Amino acid sequence: MAAEGLDYEHVLTEAQDLGVAEADPTFDVDGTDAALKFVILANVLNDGGFSLEDADVDGIQNIPGSALELAAEDGRTIRLIGEASREGVRVGPRLVPEHGALAVTGTQNIVEIETRHAGSLASSGRGAGGPETATAVLSDVGRLPEL
Repeated sequence: MAAEGLDYEHVLTEAQDLGVAEADPTFDVDGTDAALKFVILANVLNDGGFSLEDADVDGIQNIPGSALELAAEDGRTIRLIGEASREGVRVGPRLVPEHGALAVTGTQNIVEIETRHAGSLASSGRGAGGPETATAVLSDVGRLPEL
């Protein structure tokens, strides 16, 4: 939306046509998919105790193009950001620096971990599409115990 000045519906339809958005993108745009992943992360980091019901989740489906334009005037953009901490899980649209690490575009995803001794560590890669999904499924199958 920000890069080409297009409206939400147009960008969503284009992403669906390219196979990088689900036919029903509800879980992606309302933040549920990210929240599920961050609940898992919070449980791994904190020895359990979190569920989706505990997460504070807000999606991106209602962000108008004008919000992106205003953010750009200030050198920032809006991204759906998930956070997992000892206190819980939050997912929602956040203002980030336009050229910062969290301002990935297209099908890129990024995970940034704040550490006590090493500072911020980031890992990014493609997160949507047929080959990416196939890789994830094969990775999961490879971790199955022998039957």
